[in-house]
Amino acid sequence: MARDKGLETLLSEDLQGEQGLSEKGMFGGWAWLLHGNLLCGARADGLLVRLGRDQDGWALRLPDIVPMIMGSRRMHGWVRVAPEAYGDDTLRRKLLDAALAFVRSLPAK
Repeated sequence: MARDKGLETLLSEDLQGEQGLSEKGMFGGWAWLLHGNLLCGARADGLLVRLGRDQDGWALRLPDIVPMIMGSRRMHGWVRVAPEAYGDDTLRRKLLDAALAFVRSLPAK
């Protein structure tokens, strides 16, 4: 799958200065990890955001945000965000802030 360099740049800028953050290629795209835990990812088919199990309902009620599916399996607590949604700077920041809050609650790897 092709990477989305524009989305990667947006996320790198949004997450700049976050302590404990690392990046690496995963799932055919680019992923950001916080203290070793997956936080979000950028792929050609959208932004992947980890909100936490049972904490994604608010996001799934918004247009252009759907559950993340890997193969035939739904990844509970993860959402896929289309360009129409992640292009909204305020919404993208809200999603990232929610992801950061959830992933900060996890033990470091």
